[in-house]
Amino acid sequence: MTFTTADLCDAYSAKDHFQIAEPLLKSYGGHSSFCGQITTVKVFEDNVLVKAVLEEKVENRVLVVDGGGSHRCALLGADLARLAIANGWQGIVIHGCIRDSEIINQLPIGIRALHTHPLKSHKKDHGDRDLLITFAGVNFKQNHFLYADADGIIVSETMLS
Repeated sequence: MTFTTADLCDAYSAKDHFQIAEPLLKSYGGHSSFCGQITTVKVFEDNVLVKAVLEEKVENRVLVVDGGGSHRCALLGADLARLAIANGWQGIVIHGCIRDSEIINQLPIGIRALHTHPLKSHKKDHGDRDLLITFAGVNFKQNHFLYADADGIIVSETMLS
């Protein structure tokens, strides 16, 4: 699907069908634009559930991770980014940090995160899946649609075309 978030805003803003994320997240990965249906994960400094979800084969999905905004470790590195690509994930949005950014920037996936951090996360296997999560002024809900490009992130209950 070819889109720009600016065009989507122009076409749908009067209908009030979507939310626009505050510009808090930096762009990583080789794809600056991506879209898909949302899968949500809520974790804190622990990426066991993130890995488990990325191991699932999917089609046209985006993983949204509420990492509590932690700047103390990374929730995603190059190995998990490669796993996401292999299993069909279109993109990952993380309210937290990533690592291996130079490698990730060469991979064919779109990623948004707060920052980078060299330390890997804990492995305690704590977290929740498919919950409504909120950050950057947006409610991210399972199976809603996310559109991201260089201008921003839009979330809609329905597919925008």
